[in-house]
Amino acid sequence: MNGRERAERVEEPYTVEDVAVVMGTYNEEEAIEQVLDDVAAATEGEATVICVDGSSDRTPELARERGARVIEQEPQGYGVALHRGLEAADRPVVVTTDCDDTYPMERIPDFLDAINDGADVVSGDRLYRGADAMPAVNRLGNEAFALLASGLLGRRLHDATTGMRAYRREVLEKIEWTENTGLSAELLMRPLARDYDVRELPIDYRERAGETTLDPLAGGAAIATSIVRVAIEERLR
Repeated sequence: MNGRERAERVEEPYTVEDVAVVMGTYNEEEAIEQVLDDVAAATEGEATVICVDGSSDRTPELARERGARVIEQEPQGYGVALHRGLEAADRPVVVTTDCDDTYPMERIPDFLDAINDGADVVSGDRLYRGADAMPAVNRLGNEAFALLASGLLGRRLHDATTGMRAYRREVLEKIEWTENTGLSAELLMRPLARDYDVRELPIDYRERAGETTLDPLAGGAAIATSIVRVAIEERLR
């Protein structure tokens, strides 16, 4: 690891006008309208929203009706979709979230406050408050991922795989991202390993709307592999 890498600072605090919200969407017509309405309410309608979509249902149509920018592509996995959205984000603060209405969009201003306080990455910790709405197997898996990442990086992480985070865009632009299924963990681990100011913020987690398409066994194995690979690569920098 080289010397301390920090994003540039600005004198004026960021506002909701400086926020881009990015999500990958796949057959989430039951939830997408509520998620976008919640984003609009939390940001006074000022944030831009980018949905990278591979759906076969009405998700992209509904997202456009709510004012989101929709980038359509063939389904290639979580990380590919999210990375495409991150590259398209054109505002200085980028918030990631899932499109299944599990994350509290009303907390976006709190994430922005932490960025204005000097954080480079603000990560929503679902597990701090128990995540009772999360299926038990998922909760145990996420706890295991956090422990694995913590042990490899030498710093306690409480939720390494959350989908809700805020980033200074400079951080996203300075790091080469390589993972697909494990991108969520990578997006936390690489900035932390490079000594950026990374903070975890406890958040509530709701039961998802609609059916999940994730295979927990295959997905879990891919995430664990990503965590190990990213940690090794960062140690070798």
